[in-house]
Amino acid sequence: MPTHAITRRVLSAAIALLASSAALAADYPEKTITLVVPFSAGGPTDVVARILGQAMAKSLKQSIIVENALGAGGTLAAGRIARATPDGYTLLLHHNGMATSTTLYRKLAFNPMTDFEYIGQVADVPMVLMARKDLAANTLPELIAMIKSKKDAMTLGHAGLGAVSHQCGMLFLSAIGVPLTTVPYKGTAPALSDMLGGQIDLLCDQTTQTTSYIRTNRVKVYGATTKTRIPSLPALPTLAEQGMAGFEMYVWHGMYAPKGTPPAVVARIGTALREALNDPNVKARFAELGAEPVSDAKATPEGLRTHLKAEIDKWGPIYKKNGAFAD
Repeated sequence: MPTHAITRRVLSAAIALLASSAALAADYPEKTITLVVPFSAGGPTDVVARILGQAMAKSLKQSIIVENALGAGGTLAAGRIARATPDGYTLLLHHNGMATSTTLYRKLAFNPMTDFEYIGQVADVPMVLMARKDLAANTLPELIAMIKSKKDAMTLGHAGLGAVSHQCGMLFLSAIGVPLTTVPYKGTAPALSDMLGGQIDLLCDQTTQTTSYIRTNRVKVYGATTKTRIPSLPALPTLAEQGMAGFEMYVWHGMYAPKGTPPAVVARIGTALREALNDPNVKARFAELGAEPVSDAKATPEGLRTHLKAEIDKWGPIYKKNGAFAD
């Protein structure tokens, strides 16, 4: 067959594909969209998802339901989305765990860099280091001294191997050079509940879940994990300004669709995402929780892809150095 004939066929196929994608986008969405969250209801990521889902539903003129699908540090939900029908009706909201799973899990049923369509980054959430209200240490130096003298008697809770609370705790213990007994939970909500009840001593958690407890003095808080102070908690110093130079840890969120979702549908969801992040009500609700919507440039497929790759490169060596692996 002549080369020009093959070229015409390829071009015709490409045009047909674009036309089909455009047609899907024109009709999308025609039914309820499911936004899957790999963590427990009421937890930090769930809170972000529900605020975001309500705003995106207005833009898309269609209902968005949030579904909590727990298990294996978020990898079960991510694997499910990777295998879902690529029509834009099943989406995933995941946090840092999408990046750390590549090192943490020896057998992973998906590849974060190849098995998804990226919608965009969503929001950055600060974390805080805190303790049960009756812990004797009142300042960060006092806490570090207590940990060093009573390390065998103190406990640090987290939401499971690979969770952001686990990452944060690991960075803190690595920075002070002291190991502690860690207690894994199925989410930070039960970990926080146990800390409030005095069953564990320490927890590193997101402001979306802890701000109200900090403001009402129900926990003892030692510092923020960000470079600068959190606007919603201006009196709280950062760990870095208290002598832990370079300490930085925050939770970032990304939205994903199954690989093969039509480009026009991905673009339509992306537009709704950016509109939601610029909604004054969303900004206000996020601000109350200490969360910050990302810029329009980050709330794009390329913005998420670039950040995900950078996070994989950052956390891989840290996990390997500490020998942190799941089965």
